Amino acid sequence: MMFSSTAFAQLAPKGLGSDKDKHGCKASAGYTFSVIKNDCVRLFEQSIQLKEVDSKKSYTSNATIILSDDGQKAELFLPASEGSLILDKGASKKNTVYKKGKYTLTKVKKTYTLKLANKTVFKS
Repeated sequence: MMFSSTAFAQLAPKGLGSDKDKHGCKASAGYTFSVIKNDCVRLFEQSIQLKEVDSKKSYTSNATIILSDDGQKAELFLPASEGSLILDKGASKKNTVYKKGKYTLTKVKKTYTLKLANKTVFKS
C-alpha cells in the first residue's frame, strides 16, 4: 500500500516536545498552564504538594497548589483533571481559608488541608 506524504505525516508519531497546548505548554516535557502565574509550570516543581489521604488504591496521588503573589487566590491542580480550579481567599480570623464550590483549602501554620464537601481528601 502506498501513502502520500500528507497521509504518512498524519500517521507518523509526533516528536517529543511537539505537543504544545493552546498556551504553548509542552505536556511531554511535564509542563501545564498556570492561570495564576500566566505561564507554563511543572507541577512537581511547585513548593505546595498535597498527598491523597485514605486512598484505597495501591498508589498515592498528589494535588498541587500555586498561590497568587498577593495571597488572595489559590490555584488547585488535581490528579486526572484537565486544567486547574481557582479558589478565593475567604474571611477567617484564625486560619487562611480558600474556597470554590465544594472545595475548601485551609492553611494552619505550615500545613495545608483540602476538603471536598467537608471530607479531607488531600493534606500536606
